[in-house]
Amino acid sequence: MSSLSRELVFLILQFLDEEKFKETVHKLEQESGFFFNMKYFEDEVHNGNWDEVEKYLSGFTKVDDNRYSMKIFFEIRKQKYLEALDKHDRPKAVDILVKDLKVFSTFNEELFKEITQLLTLENFRENEQLSKYGDTKSARSIMLVELKKLIEANPLFRDKLQFPTLRNSRLRTLINQSLNWQHQLCKNPRPNPDIKTLFVDHSCGPPNGARAPSPVNNPLLGGIPKAGGFPPLGAHGPFQPTASPVPTPLAGWMSSPSSVPHPAVSAGAIALGGPSISAALKHPRTPPTALDYPSAESEHVSKRTRPMGISDEVSLGMNMLPMSFPGQQAHGHSPAFKAPDDLPKTVARTLTQGSSPMSMDFHPIKQTLLLVGTNVGDIGLWEVGSRERLVQKTFKVWDISKCSMPLQAALVKEPVVSVNRVIWSPDGSLFGVAYSRHIVQLYSYHGGEDMRQHLEIDAHVGGVNDISFSTPNKQLCVITCGDDKTIKVWDAATGVKRHTFEGHEAPVYSVCPHYKENIQFIFSTALDGKIKAWLYDNMGSRVDYDAPGRWCTTMAYSADGTRLFSCGTSKDGESYIVEWNESEGAVKRTYQGFHKRSLGVVQFDTTKNRYLAAGDDFSIKFWDMDSVQLLTAIDGDGGLQASPRIRFNKEGSLLAVSGNENVIKVMANSDGLRLLHTFENISSESSKPCSGSSSSSSAATSAGLTDRPANVVSIQGMNGDSRNMVDVKPVITEEPNDKSKIWKLTEVSEPSQCRSLRLPENLRVAKISRLIFTNSGNAILALASNAVHLLWKWQRNDRNATGKATASLPPQQWQPASGILMTNDAAENNPEEAVPCFALSKNDSYVMSASGGKISLFNMMTFKTMATFMPPPPAATFLAFHPQDNNIIAIGMDDSTIQIYNVRLMSKLKGHSKRITGLAFSNVLNVLVSSGADAQLCVWNTDGWEKQRSKVLPLPQGRPNTAPSDTRVQFHQDQAHFLVVHETQLAIYETTKLDCMKQWPVRESSAPITHATFSCDSQLVYASFMDATICVFSSANLRLRCRVNPSAYLPASLSNSNVHPLVIAAHPQEPNMFAVGLSDGGVHIFEPVESEGKWGVAPPAENGSASGASAAPSVGASASDQPQR
Repeated sequence: MSSLSRELVFLILQFLDEEKFKETVHKLEQESGFFFNMKYFEDEVHNGNWDEVEKYLSGFTKVDDNRYSMKIFFEIRKQKYLEALDKHDRPKAVDILVKDLKVFSTFNEELFKEITQLLTLENFRENEQLSKYGDTKSARSIMLVELKKLIEANPLFRDKLQFPTLRNSRLRTLINQSLNWQHQLCKNPRPNPDIKTLFVDHSCGPPNGARAPSPVNNPLLGGIPKAGGFPPLGAHGPFQPTASPVPTPLAGWMSSPSSVPHPAVSAGAIALGGPSISAALKHPRTPPTALDYPSAESEHVSKRTRPMGISDEVSLGMNMLPMSFPGQQAHGHSPAFKAPDDLPKTVARTLTQGSSPMSMDFHPIKQTLLLVGTNVGDIGLWEVGSRERLVQKTFKVWDISKCSMPLQAALVKEPVVSVNRVIWSPDGSLFGVAYSRHIVQLYSYHGGEDMRQHLEIDAHVGGVNDISFSTPNKQLCVITCGDDKTIKVWDAATGVKRHTFEGHEAPVYSVCPHYKENIQFIFSTALDGKIKAWLYDNMGSRVDYDAPGRWCTTMAYSADGTRLFSCGTSKDGESYIVEWNESEGAVKRTYQGFHKRSLGVVQFDTTKNRYLAAGDDFSIKFWDMDSVQLLTAIDGDGGLQASPRIRFNKEGSLLAVSGNENVIKVMANSDGLRLLHTFENISSESSKPCSGSSSSSSAATSAGLTDRPANVVSIQGMNGDSRNMVDVKPVITEEPNDKSKIWKLTEVSEPSQCRSLRLPENLRVAKISRLIFTNSGNAILALASNAVHLLWKWQRNDRNATGKATASLPPQQWQPASGILMTNDAAENNPEEAVPCFALSKNDSYVMSASGGKISLFNMMTFKTMATFMPPPPAATFLAFHPQDNNIIAIGMDDSTIQIYNVRLMSKLKGHSKRITGLAFSNVLNVLVSSGADAQLCVWNTDGWEKQRSKVLPLPQGRPNTAPSDTRVQFHQDQAHFLVVHETQLAIYETTKLDCMKQWPVRESSAPITHATFSCDSQLVYASFMDATICVFSSANLRLRCRVNPSAYLPASLSNSNVHPLVIAAHPQEPNMFAVGLSDGGVHIFEPVESEGKWGVAPPAENGSASGASAAPSVGASASDQPQR
């Protein structure tokens, strides 16, 4: 069940409680297992409603789940038995003994015999240990104290004893907000809408129809009830927070297993294990001083662990409240619901590898590239989209002379070597192969079939069981583990060994490096079931825990790094997937649904911060991370291995699964099918160089500048901003087109064909020179030609619940109460002739800006000038913050140099001949790309600030390179390609080789480009032109999909004037929203009409084109005349 669905259950619980549906409330509490109402439980115990007490408990635990659960049920049934004896109801006592208490005889037969003997006594108080038993009421109260302690200490009740803090009637409030929103969308909204039902969306009737009160006061929904809600349960919190002496994410794991926060709970498992039964027959009144906390071994078999905790994942579709929740099928039966649509369950490709796949990994960015390692040592690289095997290599030791004698002897004795693991580095520039004999091999990957030997390391004595990449101290390293019981860390560039971790007493099976709160660490598992954790300090293991299964175990984090899981198989074939509570080093939940005896070691994977998948019982089984119940199982049309190997691609749209007869099946969801379909269409149309470009203009390169795309979603803005687009789900492919239909360019010529809004103007300026959305997405900042900054903010209100920018509601032009303006130090000459520039900090707290004079640093909240520096000459012409460190600033200058500051001047870069007009960082490739008025592109390494490559932008024939014109650059979301904007063209360049992949040239008779930018997901390019036209391109092929004509947003009085956009900016989270700054000082924001939701339709792929350059008709040409534009 998704986190929002769980929250919906809490809202329903609150609603039922407020409406006094008491029985229904507790029924839902029990069935969902999300909240244990201690107050209700106490009342039922005091009233002696034992059947209801056990029924309510059954929603959270069963008798045999763990020792706490066992003792809870024992105490309840013992009390029921004693009460029957006290009433001299012998038949009932016998019935309780046989039906309820006999289950405990298997754990302690002597105890059961002594309980049975109580039947022979006239008064059970004759038993010495029960002599102090009082009346029924006091006995229940005493027992209840013990029960509460047991429940609070029971791991199955963690996070379930505290009801979330909610405002009163939260569900009603959400419904009212929805009705208000629906009313806003009405074509003819009425002041008093007639809302008669919630079963269908609201729509206002005819103007002369009946009227009703507004939705907020609609009698259907009733008034807001008085505060009632759930009782405060703070006193019953499962584990009170304590200060940890270890300030790291491993604090809980590093704690001594004997230190327990509940010393008041009885130690024994229902006190059945000792030689004496006294503690079992009487309520312990003097608790022991220490609690025998259950080990991971005893707790991992918790079979009824319910979902707990709220996931951080918020990237959900519009259907947030599904009617059926995953994981609610009856125990032991197959799911009675369909698998979610976002799971890859359609077999889209079947690849024949030639030998049995042992390990697979998708490229982190080029998500249709699949790396495969097999049982005979082969490695293969597949382009899944085109079904083409790009590379096939058989096992070979690169330099046998450098191998140790044990390895040489092992290869002579047994030449067959298997691949144990293949894995890509985080940026996809390297991949590692761990073999069953001593060595690991690292290859560098340069795209296509270009795979080169990088390092061969004789790493371990025996097999190398796992390999992974990590970046301690910002240095890429390789981590290996092996049969020699060690974990080793190697420099990925040189192969030098950095660390050796010793402490396991059995072969190390897997490693899982991770970092939290700037602490780098490694989890490792061994074949004796031990889990250990290591910091990069050679100080030994920080933890020593038992993994469920106690044999072959692997560990993995969710994609966002917030949740830790492990999957293990025991020697007897029992398999487990569990989620760990990192802060306590304990199993948080155990997932159900494995075959009783797995055939082989089960592999698992995670995706989308939501799903778990494992290969078991000739199928792939899926779980929602928040539910222990099996979500669904898919057999991939049959033919899978007993325990198939599985691997998701990064987006979770593809899933590779190993099958019989050396087959790999690639399964896809709808996004994955579109992705593969796109590659199918364009495989014959590989990107070709732009006209007039050479393959390289510089031979200079470095090992660090390889063809590696991004592992961080980020955008380098053309106005100097750098931001991480954490709220934008990357979309890789264009939507498919029905080629049987004739594609037509979308023309927007009327105001009704789009949503556009001119922002209110309290302060008139001549023209807008720079424009940017704030990173939060709720404001727009502009820099005018007179050196004044303008800020517009959207307010959060009933019509705009998010407070984000929108073309549907006007913002306020914002100024602090002091009334001051953010005004740059102006140039001594005419500021209108200066080159303005600015850059916004990642947290929107300050802006650095210049308009020909000194650079100013402004506080965005107060508009106060925090500092001014670098008086001209030379003047600053472009500013850019480093995307990961706001202390590092790149400043492009009027004298063609680039100055790099980190508190002080670090470097001055020289390579251009005219002023700098564009700067963009790639935080993955560790490079800075610069552009200038000389139409030159340069790539600089950010480690040593050395120029690696440069290239002059090819300009149209007849245009001299001496004609100055701004050239701007902006990185694509993949961080490997960048957009180049010049008044004569748009182009997409590959960074490492400076190859032009796509180009859109402006025709000689057409209006020049004034500015352009990627959309936040890099799937679109928005471009503005001197004739006031705005064009929307598909970035995949730089083909026009939509054209916004001036008549759509400029009034008739300006349509024939020279008013046009000078700058364009994309919203940081909404891919179809952009804004333009005009030459008359106005700012317009644009969105497509809601019925469309996007700007036009992607044009069909160009088949058989002779060049990567797209056709470029006149901007003003009609769609019928120029369909290719």
